[in-house]
Amino acid sequence: MKSKILLAVALLLAISTTSVWAADSSEKTNQKTGSYTNEDVWAAYEGFNNTLLDPDKYIYKTTSAYEQAVDRGHGAAAIWCQPIYWDMSMNAYKLAKAQKDKKKRAYYKELCEKIFAGNKAQYCHFDFDNNNENTGWFIYDDIMWWTISLARAYELFGVDEYLKLSEESFSRVWYGSKKVGDTGSYDKENGGMFWQWQPIHNPKPNRPGDGKMACINFPTVVAALTLYNNVPKKRKESTEESPKYQTREQYLAKGKEIYEWGVENLLDKKTGRIADSRHGNGNPAWKAHVYNQATFIGASVLLYKATKEKRYLDNAILAADYTVNEMSAKHNLLPFERGIEQGIYTAIFAEYIAMLVYDCGQTQYIPFLKRNIESGWANRDKTRNVCGGEYEKALPAGAEIDSYSASGIPALMLLFPAEK
Repeated sequence: MKSKILLAVALLLAISTTSVWAADSSEKTNQKTGSYTNEDVWAAYEGFNNTLLDPDKYIYKTTSAYEQAVDRGHGAAAIWCQPIYWDMSMNAYKLAKAQKDKKKRAYYKELCEKIFAGNKAQYCHFDFDNNNENTGWFIYDDIMWWTISLARAYELFGVDEYLKLSEESFSRVWYGSKKVGDTGSYDKENGGMFWQWQPIHNPKPNRPGDGKMACINFPTVVAALTLYNNVPKKRKESTEESPKYQTREQYLAKGKEIYEWGVENLLDKKTGRIADSRHGNGNPAWKAHVYNQATFIGASVLLYKATKEKRYLDNAILAADYTVNEMSAKHNLLPFERGIEQGIYTAIFAEYIAMLVYDCGQTQYIPFLKRNIESGWANRDKTRNVCGGEYEKALPAGAEIDSYSASGIPALMLLFPAEK
């Protein structure tokens, strides 16, 4: 199978010009745009790493103001965001491979290994039963984001430890932990995935009215389908009550089930908007966030590829169109949300919109994505080659920047490289 990056290069080479979307001048007068090169792609990623990667621990810092990423309260970026940054290093490796640059390929392969080792050392050696709030696991989606990236790393590098940890973490979320005392994210009675065990200390079973957030439900589908694509085909079912692994068929069934719950409870079927959450039988919380749109797109694409059922592709396109046409309407750029860790939403969107573009041939989104890149890169801090999260605004030289906001443009660039 050809690398997604190879497809990226081929598709971009076929596009001789970049469309510029119609803009209301009253809203978009401050935008800067300009072309970017493949040298810029590498400069952007290295600028991100030089500014925000702890060079001793190989985990990412919360902001550029910290010299070290010590722990959750002292300079280390959020536990659930670290795997997104690991995804970026894997995409850098794949791009270097596609460009047949042996030196970069070796460098970024080593970086992938160092980031994994650094996170393993930081986060309880991936003991998913350790619910230390500082360096451990205490929210279901924190674990599931790692499940996804570990499965991707196994798919890319074939390291058995990655698959073992990915499956163990999936099991931990689905079934709960006897050591911790929670009963798992999966709601056997009413379907869907709960967001957290209640409470974090002295846990009790989730109640019917507790929150089921999009950020655990659709990542669960992505994780299940990524594992479906990578586990042995003739594996026998485990007889354990809480098995540490599933068969391919079981992963597919679990992914389908949670997806259907999400469609019925979190998707506006007319517009493609994804609700943030639903509590029991109450109305969904219809505040849409880019990362929830993204994981729904990814879940839909993976199910489409596994089943060839067109309704999944239709859903992915519906959600992508809503993100581009409605959520991004103000500046014709992906929206920026102020708040803890929300700047990382673009990096997550990059991963899943790339799947829709390259795996499903939906190239209509490339001009919009390139516009984001061009605007964000033009407005970078040119002294550090670091981009801000508001792509229409210039980042002042030397300004403090968080790793979440700074990740978006390099993440997009690695997946949508320049034409030359």
